[in-house]
Amino acid sequence: MSGSSSNRRYDVVVIGAGAAGMMCAAQAGQRGRSVLLIDHAEKLAEKIRISGGGRCNFTNRRVAAHNFLCGNPHFVRSALARYTAQDFIALVERYRIAYHERAHGQLFCDESAADIIAMLRAECEAGGVHWAMPATVARISASAAPAARHTLDTSAGRIDCESLVIATGGLSIPKIGATPFGYRVAEQFGLEVVPPRAALVPLTLPPETLALFEPLAGASLEVEAYCGGGRFREAMLITHRGLSGPAILQVSSYWQAQAHDAEREPVSINLLPDLDAAQWLAGHAAGRGLLANLLAEHLPRRFSQAWCALHGWERPLNQFRPAELARIATALSDWRIIPSGTQGYAKAEVTLGGVDTRELSSKTMEAAKVPGLFFVGEVMDVTGHLGGFNFQWAWSSGHAAGQFA
Repeated sequence: MSGSSSNRRYDVVVIGAGAAGMMCAAQAGQRGRSVLLIDHAEKLAEKIRISGGGRCNFTNRRVAAHNFLCGNPHFVRSALARYTAQDFIALVERYRIAYHERAHGQLFCDESAADIIAMLRAECEAGGVHWAMPATVARISASAAPAARHTLDTSAGRIDCESLVIATGGLSIPKIGATPFGYRVAEQFGLEVVPPRAALVPLTLPPETLALFEPLAGASLEVEAYCGGGRFREAMLITHRGLSGPAILQVSSYWQAQAHDAEREPVSINLLPDLDAAQWLAGHAAGRGLLANLLAEHLPRRFSQAWCALHGWERPLNQFRPAELARIATALSDWRIIPSGTQGYAKAEVTLGGVDTRELSSKTMEAAKVPGLFFVGEVMDVTGHLGGFNFQWAWSSGHAAGQFA
């Protein structure tokens, strides 16, 4: 496609007006670049609006590289070091947005996630950012216009730009507009894409296990869940379809669902993280009460009963041989669940996988093979833990690209 004098031209076009896109656009604009921000949605930043129960868990005081999953583990260090959680907190404070801290360093708005959206919108206005929303991009091609690299055919007209930033996110929460657009752009330009899958997502249980636990839906208990190198001590929630709660959402990012049930990786759950289960059971081995009654001292009673029924351990304590008590202790500290799957992108908070970071500069977020093409935020193969880390990656990566786009 050839460029035309009738085409609108910008230094930078950012596709995707979410957290990373607005941060990038604001930074580029405040550097004096002419910026156009395009988004297909009618409402601005819906994912921010619904996050954190409507209060936006906008960052975490304990951000570190080990809080992120990435096929290129050191990739995140540069951007996180150059735009830190404290830098974003300072921005929030400059806009006098009241916030509070919850467990594990999580920071939330006191009032509403809308405060963060308004702040980012104001930062874009300060940079003179132009908007095309709602607008769709039908085609991206090389530009023939002077000093431009890309031409975009959009529902708002044909646009030339020097730098193109893809901030279109992943596949999580399709009801608010998630699409694979960013992956298709990467593939168009010959960049590798790590196959995406749902992350920070509830796990489903096979029918025989679910039958015992479904009546307990709503019950919550503190556990330590671990799988594939991830270990998290937080609440686990029983649901009508399986398991959820922070501990399960966290470990779901590490769980690998295989094609065949026999190959599915188990999730291990320590039901009594504060106890030496073997020693505790040994101290009650002579008891005449049911095992479930003893477990109810530390676990919800109905859960204890269902868990014992699942394993066939519905006898009084003094009827278990020492070897059986040892097996029970092992199961309490390492209860291995093999999920039947996840609840998918509809219930996933984020997407694992995406544009392979080995294709990108960790300093600028620019594609090594394609000058002037940048990727920021969730569209990349960077996935944070639950608790504000994914928003911090949006701020850090968006800021990094905004300095160079």
